[in-house]
Amino acid sequence: MTIVETTILPPCADSPEAYLDERLQTTSISTLNTAEREKLRAARAAVHRQCAGCPLLVECLYRAVVEVDVSGYAACTTEAERALIRERLGIEVVQSTLTPYGAPRVGGGPVSHEAVLTARQAYPKDTCQQLAERLGCSTSTVKRHLRRDREQRAAEAARPDPTAQQSLPTIDEVLDAFDSLESSQVA
Repeated sequence: MTIVETTILPPCADSPEAYLDERLQTTSISTLNTAEREKLRAARAAVHRQCAGCPLLVECLYRAVVEVDVSGYAACTTEAERALIRERLGIEVVQSTLTPYGAPRVGGGPVSHEAVLTARQAYPKDTCQQLAERLGCSTSTVKRHLRRDREQRAAEAARPDPTAQQSLPTIDEVLDAFDSLESSQVA
């Protein structure tokens, strides 16, 4: 007797480039022409449908909202939507300072935090990839510095009591917050 085990990859693992496309994070589509707008809507709808049909959606949503601040489109949500869910639930995801961010940059030395923030301020409409090309570094380096800046500003804005422990929301609470998003109604 032979046992055959079938492994089904979630759509984001099968075609990660679709879910990491920075255009999916765009909130202002008014600057796009009609053809670009339709192309973006079609891409968002396709990714959303695939994500919504994934058997791991609930677990993925919970982890992306409560446990890890991931980049890109995950669990039928953008980074901004996950931040909104966290705000509604009153939780904060603390990134480990020991998280590896990939291979070190080879070449012209490290890119400073200030250089990335200055480039973002000078070119606010550029994608992370465009900023990385301007700075001669990887996209992940730009994302890491921008994430660090967001975290620092958020930490300064709301200094939590270090003695108080944050209670984690239940899966039902995360799903209820997700259901209140406009994008959760689209499939």
